[in-house]
Amino acid sequence: MHCPDIREAVSARLDGEAPGIPAADLDGHLAACPGCAAWAEAAAALTRRARLAPAPAVPDLTARVLGALPRQLPGARAAARSRLVTAGLRLALLAVGVAQAGLAWPALTSGAGSMSAPVHLAHETGAWNAALAVAFLAVAAVPRWAAGSLPFLGAFSVLLAAHTVADLAAGHVHAERALVHLLLLVGVLLVSLVAWRRRRPRERTVRAVARRRVAA
Repeated sequence: MHCPDIREAVSARLDGEAPGIPAADLDGHLAACPGCAAWAEAAAALTRRARLAPAPAVPDLTARVLGALPRQLPGARAAARSRLVTAGLRLALLAVGVAQAGLAWPALTSGAGSMSAPVHLAHETGAWNAALAVAFLAVAAVPRWAAGSLPFLGAFSVLLAAHTVADLAAGHVHAERALVHLLLLVGVLLVSLVAWRRRRPRERTVRAVARRRVAA
């Protein structure tokens, strides 16, 4: 086996290619031929230096990239406004809940109902008002509960409003008593707004996922 063939095989092995010679024959020749062994060592050193050469200098573009960024991310102002509106709704709902609890307190503690209602009836009315207050305060504290509380609050407010209008027309209730129920309607409206605002981002996300699946 000639030295040029051995050196060509060594070069191929350094490049990760098939040497074309059995490895045992190649290593045996290198062990017996000082010239080829020296050539193989020099070729290996040259290959190492070529692969470990320093990378060329690259200009620092950090300042340019940061300067090209917008001062405010897209949608940041809208997100801030949305958070502000949600916080306002929760504060308003908190105030309604406290006011509703204030209506329930006299009836629950002393049995004093409006229009000289019997004590037990006053207690029942107070319990209902207290339950409404708890619902409003709970949604103000945990907005994700808004949608779950709407079936009860909505049904109660619709039924109460319909009967209140009928009782006003028939003269069965005083106007000042009927006006108290406006607090309930305001609370239900606030809960509905909180639930609606929480639903909008989820709907946009679902629609975006659906569009991506259709496009795929």
